[in-house]
Amino acid sequence: MALTNSPALYGSVTKTFHWLTALLIFTAFPLGMIANDFPMATSDEVAQKAWLFSVHKTVGVTLFFVAVLRILWATTQPKPGLLNADKPAEATAAEAVHWLLYFSLVLVPLSGWLHHSTAAFSAPILWPFSAILPELPKSELFSHITSGWHGVFTKLLLASLILHIAGALKHAFIDRDSTLKRMLPGKMSTPTLPQQRHSKTPLVIAVALYGVAMGAGTFLGLQTPAAAQTNLADVQSDWTVESGTMAVTVQQLGSAVTGSFADWTADIAFDPTLEGDTKGHVEVTVAIASFTLGSVTDQAMGPDFFDVSTHPTAVFAADIFATGDTYEARGTLTLKGTTLPLTLPFTLSIEDDVATMAGAASLARLDYSIGAAMPDESSLGFDVDLKVDLVAFK
Repeated sequence: MALTNSPALYGSVTKTFHWLTALLIFTAFPLGMIANDFPMATSDEVAQKAWLFSVHKTVGVTLFFVAVLRILWATTQPKPGLLNADKPAEATAAEAVHWLLYFSLVLVPLSGWLHHSTAAFSAPILWPFSAILPELPKSELFSHITSGWHGVFTKLLLASLILHIAGALKHAFIDRDSTLKRMLPGKMSTPTLPQQRHSKTPLVIAVALYGVAMGAGTFLGLQTPAAAQTNLADVQSDWTVESGTMAVTVQQLGSAVTGSFADWTADIAFDPTLEGDTKGHVEVTVAIASFTLGSVTDQAMGPDFFDVSTHPTAVFAADIFATGDTYEARGTLTLKGTTLPLTLPFTLSIEDDVATMAGAASLARLDYSIGAAMPDESSLGFDVDLKVDLVAFK
């Protein structure tokens, strides 16, 4: 059997690429479905789900490189003619499906890889090289869009596969020609080809369908579920927060994952000229529902974590103490119905009644029954790092 293609037959290299691609596709598909549906109520289930996603992604990235090599090889080879070229409608449909498959073999794994690279948290890809595509920032918006692409592209790939397999079976059992046999191992006699018709219509159809698919994926990616809202009461503060961030970082499956709260209020009474070490008081109320943590935001809102439906807010109330050139807010944090002491060291600079503050602290999630079903630190770290930055004016 020849290594290269002829005008009527496929060579062994093309056949190997074809069946290796099929093996990878039919491995990645069920792995992705099982991983999506796998529960994650316990640390063991989270670890198992992450492993399933890791294998799925690894197979997908392998498929991407195999597809690229297959396409490069195809550009160097003659394409065997269609045995049904004398049936224009059928031939056009077959060619369009082939173009869809070629696009899908690249775009389905690539969109998944883009999602992996831009998501705040993602199960690792199991290979020794960098699993993150370069020059891509972590972006919740782009992560949602690429997830939408991956979902729609996957469905288009599935539809193309069904049509491709159905066409092959039709050729084998109804037309009884050599279309399927040409891709099977072994030697065969050269079939007689009808006159070939060359048209750009199949390519145009495939490009148009993928344009629609990209638009649909973008639309779905932008339709993120609206988070539950917690209306915080207005505060009358001596200092008004103009801008600020409140972020938390935790180790999840060995990787640092950072989330943030978008909605919080701060009632600040502070005067650095007061006698004694106590310089004021602060009370911060945080809307838990405003927290985002990439693809696991919904899980973070659940009863085993923040339990937002029962405990919609967290409150940090503290006195502010001067400690040399820095300050400390010493008080209590009430989170998920538990109140415990917490000290937040911070730096502060004031210029023209504008204060710039930066502070950081660490707390233990299990002290607040956060992720109690995950007592294994390999799945979810025990320590949570809190970082606060704000600018306020008087």
